[in-house]
Amino acid sequence: MEERSVLMQRYEIGRQLGQGTFGKVYYARNLSSGQSVAIKMIDKEKILKVGLMGQIKREISIMRLVRHPNILQLFEVMATKSKIYFVLEYAKGGELFHKISKAKLNEEAVRKYFQQMISAVDYCHSRGVYHRDLKPENLLLDENETLKVSDFGLSALAESRRQDGLLHTACGTPAYVAPEVLNRKGYTGSKADVWSCGVILFVLVANYLPFHERNLIEMYRKIAKADYKCPRYFSAELKELLYGILDPDPSTRMSISRIKRSAWYRQLISISALKGEIGKSCTSESPFSDPTTCIGSQINQEPSNLQNLNAFDIISLSTGFDLSGLFGERYGQREARFTSRHPSATVLVKLKGLAKRLKLKVTKTDNRVLKLATTKEGRKGILEVDAEVFEVAPSFLLAELKKTNGDTLEYQKLIKEDIKPSLKDVIWT
Repeated sequence: MEERSVLMQRYEIGRQLGQGTFGKVYYARNLSSGQSVAIKMIDKEKILKVGLMGQIKREISIMRLVRHPNILQLFEVMATKSKIYFVLEYAKGGELFHKISKAKLNEEAVRKYFQQMISAVDYCHSRGVYHRDLKPENLLLDENETLKVSDFGLSALAESRRQDGLLHTACGTPAYVAPEVLNRKGYTGSKADVWSCGVILFVLVANYLPFHERNLIEMYRKIAKADYKCPRYFSAELKELLYGILDPDPSTRMSISRIKRSAWYRQLISISALKGEIGKSCTSESPFSDPTTCIGSQINQEPSNLQNLNAFDIISLSTGFDLSGLFGERYGQREARFTSRHPSATVLVKLKGLAKRLKLKVTKTDNRVLKLATTKEGRKGILEVDAEVFEVAPSFLLAELKKTNGDTLEYQKLIKEDIKPSLKDVIWT
């Protein structure tokens, strides 16, 4: 294709970004808006020859179904007699695979990408979509280093399941595929995706695959038994998380909700990462040398069922130091927070009573988390909110209400008109 050619009088086509079996991907610019996009050009004749037209149609329907900050967006689909054109969000940073091939990432950098990937995968599962080919090559980065899950060509919808409720198509990249997919007895799409996420997590930190053999049968044997070893430099929390995810038994494998509650996943980015490598932290010369403000320290050393937060955690969670205003009019689009001097049990009971009055379904509870959900679907499915309580000090709690599914505007309305007024007597100001 000629450089700077124009597609359908709408897009100026630039350099080639990549090439696959059935087509090429080009950088392009929307002539009316100036927006940078990527255009995937697929050869119709080639996909018809191998009978993949159904797969292409499924990919289009799935990408139109999923809308998430960490999923590569499909803007539109166009076609001519010989070609199909996917107009996609342009990920300027390229593949995450290229990033890790150039330099090793530390656990903190990996955590940021892993959290974004889990957020995207969790969203897909909530919409009945299972990716089935998760690997670093299908994880892209935009210009702000935000991760974007791409390539839904092998994805399955919930409707694809047979009468036994399982998927049966063996697909994906061998080194990242779950054991139950390989044994061809049927599998649950969400559990298979979780396994792939675990392999990706290992690769991002170690820079090599946990299961890698030149002999494919030997590699399958290792995958079936989860026969792998973590490098010595892996933290204890990371090893524990991987042990839970890379469980060859899908019935006991960690779910995404458990992954989100794991110690490694929940660690927040340090103050040095927030400010960009500032060097020393918690030294005698540092203005933050007080032991209560060092990264990883805990204000309350007594054992507790609640999550303890240190001073830096509070800074990173809040919009400023005035904690009394955390539940004010400037709450974020997807999360709201407030502080309380009441016991955690009082706050949780109040939230449960509120859920009952608003006819919200409490779908998950533990010592500090309530998962609230509407009983009717809104504009973007069921609205789900995680309510979590953190112990800052023995008589000082921070509660967080985070939207995990559904429409943001509906969430904001629920917070402003129902939840906030009902919690007035437990909010500390």
